[in-house]
Amino acid sequence: MKAIIQNTSQIKAPARKNRTPWWVPAGLILLSVLPITFGVIRLLQLINGAEITPANARFFASPAPVVIHIISSAIYALLGAFQFVSRLWQRGLKWHRWVGRLLLPFGLLVGFSGLWMTVFYPRTDNLLYMLRLFFGSGMVLSIILGFISIRKRDVTQHQAWMTRAYAIGMGAATQVLTGMAGALTLGTVSEFENALLMGAAWVINLAVAEWSIRKDSIKQTHTVQI
Repeated sequence: MKAIIQNTSQIKAPARKNRTPWWVPAGLILLSVLPITFGVIRLLQLINGAEITPANARFFASPAPVVIHIISSAIYALLGAFQFVSRLWQRGLKWHRWVGRLLLPFGLLVGFSGLWMTVFYPRTDNLLYMLRLFFGSGMVLSIILGFISIRKRDVTQHQAWMTRAYAIGMGAATQVLTGMAGALTLGTVSEFENALLMGAAWVINLAVAEWSIRKDSIKQTHTVQI
């Protein structure tokens, strides 16, 4: 760990002439409110001993993974939003490094706890099972590749992989919106339709992430040419 700190302390932040609009981190925090609220409700149910139903029986039978997932997801979503605040970058990398050291383990907890629940909790839908395995594994892999990139002092790739990981981690937030859209347009949705709506949320998040990564890459290329 000491070697990691020494290596990253020599890394300089890439130039960012354009400030990130204030509504980007604000929007990410706002987007996190609903899933965090649902998570808190779930925690209270587990603590206070709510009525056990077929929908929540798996959580009462094995509460540790869902508790870890809820807490780590909330921390990851809220702290991660502040990594997009340009002013914190402009004041130096100290904030980014310390928050990053928190986001790395919490992000891995989000990914691995989600994968654990997918594999060991009773399966309800095969398509949703595959989607959760795919995107959960993608999140964990993105965090690992982001860590490897910063160890190699490749800041651009580090930012790209960590942005992808955050996009996947915010899937639950966007799934609230796609679920609401599905309910309004389709009425009662089937398990298959619900899986498609949840998968669409991850795809939307990654599409936005890739657009942001490409936009930053074009700006950096233009700056170098100038």
